[in-house]
Amino acid sequence: MSGFVKPEHVFVGQSIKTREDFLHFISDKAAELGITDDSAAVYDAFVAREEMGETGMTDGFAVPHAKSSAIKEPSVIVVKNDRPVEWPSFDDKPITIAISLLVPDGEAGTTHIRLLSKTAVLLMKDDFKKLIHGTDDPQEIADAINAGIDED
Repeated sequence: MSGFVKPEHVFVGQSIKTREDFLHFISDKAAELGITDDSAAVYDAFVAREEMGETGMTDGFAVPHAKSSAIKEPSVIVVKNDRPVEWPSFDDKPITIAISLLVPDGEAGTTHIRLLSKTAVLLMKDDFKKLIHGTDDPQEIADAINAGIDED
């Protein structure tokens, strides 16, 4: 899955105020990037997943994920916000970075699980979290996530 996360899918310096706005932003960007033709269906898929339990992790990260037939290809969109946003999380703290996973329904049991597990492993690494918090370079963020996805 080398080069899976593209720098043009990394959005830094955003000023998003709520979790819902985050999910709308990601869904709208998915449409702009050609990942979907139906941003509303993708948003609904994100909301349905959020209702099942928190996707906020720890240390300011969330991993929202959507599985939908409206998603054309597995993708990752990263959003780095300039302010903390309230988001149900494992450490009960707000988030500033969302690493969102978008997966077509047909790949829900394969690609989705692999991406989710690889991302979870990355978020246990302090050096990875420090790097992502410390840079606004989309290429550097994409490279760091890709390196983690490619690890065996």
